Amino acid sequence: MKSAQVEGAARRAANSQTLDRLARLGLACRGVLYGLIGFLALQIAFGGGSKGKEADKTGAVEMVAEQPFGTVLLWLMVVGFAALTLWQLSEAIIGRGEAKKRVEAAAHTAVYGLIVATLLSLLLRGDAGSSTDKSSKDLTAKLMDLPGGQFIVGLVGLGLIALGAYWVHKGWKKKFLEDLRTGEMPPKARELAEKLGMAGYLARGVIAAVAGVFVIQAAITYDPDKAKGVDSTLRALADTPAGPWLLGVVAIGLLLFAAYCFFQARWHRL
Repeated sequence: MKSAQVEGAARRAANSQTLDRLARLGLACRGVLYGLIGFLALQIAFGGGSKGKEADKTGAVEMVAEQPFGTVLLWLMVVGFAALTLWQLSEAIIGRGEAKKRVEAAAHTAVYGLIVATLLSLLLRGDAGSSTDKSSKDLTAKLMDLPGGQFIVGLVGLGLIALGAYWVHKGWKKKFLEDLRTGEMPPKARELAEKLGMAGYLARGVIAAVAGVFVIQAAITYDPDKAKGVDSTLRALADTPAGPWLLGVVAIGLLLFAAYCFFQARWHRL
């Protein structure tokens, strides 16, 4: 009975026009965050740093807070990401007939929920919380303390690499277009969204895969400090033989994905 009530509530939420509009606001806010992360990554690649900010969601949120009317913008982002959280939660509960879609929705629910927590922490306490680097190391350390901890951490690393491969595949095969109402899009808008999404998913895939490699390294060496969040993963790209140019390419990919998020806000299937 309770299960049916929960599913019924989820269906009503999913079909709410208000939630639809607020979720689209959230997708636009997502674009803002990715744009700022890409901008910070470009500063690291070619500007000799990012003015003390980390190229992750924490650094991006702090940058928003420093802008004129920053508090108003942050509250708008709270509303938008809270709507995204509810939308993805409803998708995880009722789904669209595919287990994979439900799993993806559950993962997005957790991610958007964490962003809401970060925003509220900054607004109410003046502290955006831990960076992704510190959170990654803390979580890795806790997992390693569990029985079979090294094995669990290794699986997490493999999961991140698999996620990266999935995003690369989704971008290369343009599977992301299945999430858009392409039939309603003008031809030029569809073509542009296709290019932006492809570049963006490839960049996200590279970051996830590299982060997975670091997590596996942490498992092998039994050293949680080897695990890296988004900021350290991006900085590590600049230390490769390709130098800052590789990080620059990935940063541009993130900026292009940010632009794609605004196409999502307009034409995503909600």
